[in-house]
Amino acid sequence: MPPDRHDPEHRDQHGAREDREDQDEDEDRDSRKSADDGSGEEIAKESLFKKPWVRILIVVLVAVLIVGGVIWWLNARHYEETDDAFIDTHIVHLSPQTSGQVIAIHVRDNQLVHVGDSLIEINSADAQAKLAQIEAQKIQARTQYQQALAAAKGTRAQAANADRNLARYRLLKRTAPAAVAQQQLDQAVAAARNADAQRDQATAQIEGALAQIKVLDAQIAAAKLTVGYTHIVAPVTGHIAQRSVAVGNYVSPGQEMLAIVPLQIWVTANFKETQLDHVHVGQQVMVSVDACGIDVKGHVDSIQRGAGQAFGILPPENATGNYVKVVQRVPVKIVLDRLPPNCPLGPGMSVEPSIKVR
Repeated sequence: MPPDRHDPEHRDQHGAREDREDQDEDEDRDSRKSADDGSGEEIAKESLFKKPWVRILIVVLVAVLIVGGVIWWLNARHYEETDDAFIDTHIVHLSPQTSGQVIAIHVRDNQLVHVGDSLIEINSADAQAKLAQIEAQKIQARTQYQQALAAAKGTRAQAANADRNLARYRLLKRTAPAAVAQQQLDQAVAAARNADAQRDQATAQIEGALAQIKVLDAQIAAAKLTVGYTHIVAPVTGHIAQRSVAVGNYVSPGQEMLAIVPLQIWVTANFKETQLDHVHVGQQVMVSVDACGIDVKGHVDSIQRGAGQAFGILPPENATGNYVKVVQRVPVKIVLDRLPPNCPLGPGMSVEPSIKVR
């Protein structure tokens, strides 16, 4: 029996089938529209690249890129550059040569000092007292020296008299044996020997006093040096850095108190060994300073004989184990022709040198 169209269940099934048919029709229209749109874009693209002016523009751009690359290569081949470079100098580290308490500091951090400027004062009371003691000992030694000289005069006179008496007795003994007894001759010999011994002893005392004076002179010189060590001055012209001492500190020999960065600075540039084929002493260098954003002119001063790793604490041992070749870097010293006036350059600051090799 056919279903009743007025039945609610029948009406629901029929409506659902119609909805599915409508949805399928919509999906077909969307897919056809998408296909039409894609083909339109492809046609537009194809038509765009087929236009003469677009092709000319592409050719011009490619030509510009090629010409620009060639020009860059032709210019770059005349220079050797590296970013492994920094400002360098021989930093002077100051340490006391005597122990004592710091009583004065005459410099500030980063201050410019000149050769001979006073930097630090160490209490010199102990050194002065020792110097005064040695000087007193020298005065006493000179007194003993004068006494030895006076005593030596008397002993020399006695020795000369005894020697003359002995010569007379011996002459009489040879010419008139009966006139001189053997006992008298023996006594004259003993007296002469005793006088000579006293004379020699006095001479030795003089020499000892002179030696003592020389020793004390050396000690006085050393004591004066110690007193001078309590007054520390600048050995070079430069800027104060890393001051680690304060008034009241007790310092000992070898203890670093501050450093001085000299005005003579240069650039140490670590170039790859494959870059050094055309690098020579005297070539012009343009150094770009990161801290100041400026370029400074310089020249190649020298090239180190050996790669940096050869001077390390543990140099490589290539004779053992597996070997892998690695391009090494060689330090090149570059001297700046003129320091920039308003750029505080110092050791360790980064720079980028460019050497004109052709």
